[in-house]
Amino acid sequence: MNILVILSNPFTNDPRVSNETKSLVDKGHKVTILCWDKSGENPSFEKKDGVKIFRSYNTWLMKRLPFDIFRLHFWWRKGFKDVLEIHEKSPFDVIHCHDLDTLPIGVKLKKKFGLPLIYDAHEIWGYMVARDLPKPWANYYLKKEKRLIKHVDKVITVNEPLKDYFEKICNKDISIIMNCKPLQETEYNPPKNDKFTILYLGSLSRSRFLIELAETVEKLSDIHCIIGGKGKPDYEEALVQKCSVINNVDFIGLNPMENVIPLTKKADAVVCMTSPLDPNNSIATANKQFEAMVCGRPIICTEDTYPGFFTEKENCGLISAFTKNDLEKTILLLKNNPNLCKRLGKNALEAAKREYNWDKQEEKLIKIYDEIAK
Repeated sequence: MNILVILSNPFTNDPRVSNETKSLVDKGHKVTILCWDKSGENPSFEKKDGVKIFRSYNTWLMKRLPFDIFRLHFWWRKGFKDVLEIHEKSPFDVIHCHDLDTLPIGVKLKKKFGLPLIYDAHEIWGYMVARDLPKPWANYYLKKEKRLIKHVDKVITVNEPLKDYFEKICNKDISIIMNCKPLQETEYNPPKNDKFTILYLGSLSRSRFLIELAETVEKLSDIHCIIGGKGKPDYEEALVQKCSVINNVDFIGLNPMENVIPLTKKADAVVCMTSPLDPNNSIATANKQFEAMVCGRPIICTEDTYPGFFTEKENCGLISAFTKNDLEKTILLLKNNPNLCKRLGKNALEAAKREYNWDKQEEKLIKIYDEIAK
């Protein structure tokens, strides 16, 4: 099949979409990605790992608007027109939309061409925007998703809580494809650090407790902390400033996807604190969870969140209250108990080998496409 994937980022650092598209190409499908490059810093077209990547840039009017949320409706119109040009030269057989900020394009294409439409919901988009926008805006997107999802043929999401949510707003076939990573090795290999090293790589936001993590580690001279990723400019600037004055915390910025697993292997433990008050992150499953697992590293997550529940269920790390005091105690518990750290790391790797690896998720993805092809 000739598959169109629609994405609202420039596809330079998206491990989920990379895994999915690679699997589809490996199974003989043709894959084209139309993605929204808001910065306009990447090539308008390139071919990578057998995938054709077309990038859609902001128009002059979109550039004049202050926030991406205001540009969204313009992106939906422009993205639709961009797809029409590509479709005319090489007609598509199926549309695969990632998250609500691409779904209006997919629904419009389905109505025009009658193509099967897959909705790949990584999160509850209305909950995500509720962090920064007034409640009426968040409700608008929750209602919009509920209306648009009626036109979808199949829904993919990332874990049980999100599946439960989507089952309440639609009567569709819903599959769970987790953000699992390819297995790296089958035997546990311990880290070799002179100083106990903890790692966070990912989205930078207040709900991830990162400035608080840096302040916690500042008091622990025998702990080394590495923080990397990208976030909203104001928060990222504040985090960089905080890390710059703490000797045992290094901020390394955004790292290419291919560097994430090697850096995780070098760490003693991974930290992924998410606010239990954040309606989106508290029920999401972070990439960090699965990166830590395939590397055999324990993770620290927040109690009263789905990541915390998952960590306890698989006995692959420790949970902490969303406070600096409790986080400090949890870090020290791992650092001062090498046998505990090793046991949790081994449990993580065994769980990855048993179930939480990309090969297992790929089987479910290919099954969905096989059903569409019938």
